Amino acid sequence: MTHNGSRQEDGSLEATALAMVAPGKGILAADESVGTMDKRLTPVLDTEPTEEHRRAFRELMFTAQGAEQHISGAILFDETLRQSASDGTPLAQVLSGRGIIPGIKVDTGAKPLAGAPGEKVTEGLDGLRERLEEYREMGARFAKWRGVLAIGDGLPSDLCIAVNAHALARYAALCQEAGIVPIVEPETLMDGEHTVDVSEQVTQRVLRAVFDELARQRVALEGMVLKPNMVLAGYESPQQPDHEEVAERTLRCLRRSVPAAVAGIAFLSGGQSDEAATANLDAINRLAADEGVPWQLSFSYGRALQATPLSLWAGQTAQIQAAQDAYLELARRNATARDGSYDPQQDREFASAA
Repeated sequence: MTHNGSRQEDGSLEATALAMVAPGKGILAADESVGTMDKRLTPVLDTEPTEEHRRAFRELMFTAQGAEQHISGAILFDETLRQSASDGTPLAQVLSGRGIIPGIKVDTGAKPLAGAPGEKVTEGLDGLRERLEEYREMGARFAKWRGVLAIGDGLPSDLCIAVNAHALARYAALCQEAGIVPIVEPETLMDGEHTVDVSEQVTQRVLRAVFDELARQRVALEGMVLKPNMVLAGYESPQQPDHEEVAERTLRCLRRSVPAAVAGIAFLSGGQSDEAATANLDAINRLAADEGVPWQLSFSYGRALQATPLSLWAGQTAQIQAAQDAYLELARRNATARDGSYDPQQDREFASAA
């Protein structure tokens, strides 16, 4: 597993990666940028969003009693990692003190890819080695980098797949050098009218290219977590697969593309509704239990865990408990989908109560 002298921590990397995808748990993606978080806050506040609003909402989520039963780790944004709770405890310590592993988003966003109209490449490699050192000192034990690939007429191009795979692998290698577990997130976007067949073909192409590049750059697969999209039809497609077909196609794609050595898989929710993301995760785990797979199949959700708590809180101290209760219920619900025991009826009852 060790390819050079900078990888002394492979054992701890593997242990951290396995803890991130521990049975019955998933990852909270709380890594929205300042701009994105303000867009989420604006509709629920009666004033302009501030850094204090962002900090207070993060503290609300991170201090929810019992979240550690269902949440293994939390991905933070740079601003959040530098913030402290109202009692002065750094937020990363608030998380680690309850057994939730702190992580950090390290890419700087997807930018237009030169020579490839309509396609993007994720940036942020410059200075990453130094940033990872600082983040580790601040308590981060894993990181995240997201590549985005659009499906369309002739898209994604081989160029777009290659440059994003290369960037993901360079990022992952730097993370492991720093003793940080990389979450590798190649997201094939589901915007458009494409069929589920096209989605499966493209997702497979992308994943194969990513793992070819990870091997080329000597990334230890046991010390990383894959964060892929599920195989869905384009959201505007008239033909939508049911949960069972999503599960069948997603598992087939993973078996054909992802080495067994990978520590685990934590699905992104993409543009799915909360209920659809949970029901699809449940169907995937039910099928995996029947057929057997070499990986833990978990989740790494953002809006699916935060949207309801955010609207309930709306900046009001008196609403903190209600918001925390909603977060715990959403986390519990997705945790049940980890072992295929999700009950959609409970979901509907919760939605109507919220």
